[in-house]
Amino acid sequence: MKIPFSIDEFLSVFEHYNNGVWPLQIFIYLLAITGIVILFTQASYKNRIISLILSALWLWMGIVYHLIYFSPINPAANVFGVMFIVQGLIFAYFGFLRKEFEFEFRLNAVNILAIVFLSYALIGYPILSHQFGHVYPRTPTFGLPCPTTIYTFGILLLVNYRIPGYILIIPFLWSLIGFSAAVNLEIREDYSLVVAGILSSVLLIFGKPRRPGYRGYKGYRDIGL
Repeated sequence: MKIPFSIDEFLSVFEHYNNGVWPLQIFIYLLAITGIVILFTQASYKNRIISLILSALWLWMGIVYHLIYFSPINPAANVFGVMFIVQGLIFAYFGFLRKEFEFEFRLNAVNILAIVFLSYALIGYPILSHQFGHVYPRTPTFGLPCPTTIYTFGILLLVNYRIPGYILIIPFLWSLIGFSAAVNLEIREDYSLVVAGILSSVLLIFGKPRRPGYRGYKGYRDIGL
């Protein structure tokens, strides 16, 4: 994929974004942590709150990052912005309005992988980014597409039941687009994005039991992953 901008221009987008929205990065980071903390509670509203957090993150990335900050150097960002807004609305509709998502941590390989992705998105990613020479403010902070998409996959892996594939289309496509751009721009901390996208999509579609009420459902069966 041919990149219509230089590495310096790309890093400058991060700089303008980080300077422009400060200190909202802190709030976005705390919002993400809140989503994880709530998941480990028995609160009756936790599924809807986590879904709203995912929705808010994707709407933020679509409107603020893609449409406002990224589009001046990349016309494709207008398309990306619409995609991210649509995904934010999908999370709001299916997770908050229809209450399709049930989040719970269970001690199995899939949920441990989820914790790995969440830890990487919030802790490992900024550490590696700094090690690779992307020093604040010229660095992708949480709330920007790549680390936040990894976080999204981590959260979705904690859903109890199988997720319809169409809910994952946009995050999966971004994992491929983001990885391609990362290779061209040498943003090595983003290389894990495609790993999260492929593994999570396969596990969410094929590695989870069907929700009760779906045709052919015969009760919960932990496949031991």
